[in-house]
Amino acid sequence: MKIGVLALQGAVREHIRHIELSGHEGIAVKKVEQLDEIDGLILPGGESTTLRRLMDLYGFKEKLQQSDLPMFGTCAGLIVLAKDVEGETGYLKKLDITVARNSFGRQVDSFEAELDVKSIAKDIEGVFIRAPHIVNVENNVEILSSISDKIVAVKQGKYLGVSFHPELTDDYRITQYFIEHIVK
Repeated sequence: MKIGVLALQGAVREHIRHIELSGHEGIAVKKVEQLDEIDGLILPGGESTTLRRLMDLYGFKEKLQQSDLPMFGTCAGLIVLAKDVEGETGYLKKLDITVARNSFGRQVDSFEAELDVKSIAKDIEGVFIRAPHIVNVENNVEILSSISDKIVAVKQGKYLGVSFHPELTDDYRITQYFIEHIVK
């Protein structure tokens, strides 16, 4: 399968590495036309406001809002997929959730934690960098993981979202789960 990584900012190479370790082809998506060539899309972390501006600039917003392409958002990618963001309207509105930005603190408060992620593994390493958390989920959203009573991973139909950066570790099981259980 061909899995795209939105290549406007963020850890694109690291996500592509995880896709390839999962036995699939990773494609850096820089143009809207490339969306027709892939089976699923990863929205990487980075800075969500910048990511949204670049998506607007290059015409990704409308295409992705209308698309039923399976999507996986990490950190800023989760914010972009959310229906609502505290204090503002959501962007793609694919996940029926509300997120809070930077809820674990500033850059200097970054940390790693071992997570139990339902349906995937009990020992997933989560790298939290100015990470959001999920404040609210609607009934059709499955909570996959929480830390300190904050929801950090969810699944809804064709969409997977996590607050952390799995691509910054050597553990590619979350990417593999996205491809083999959501994209397939």
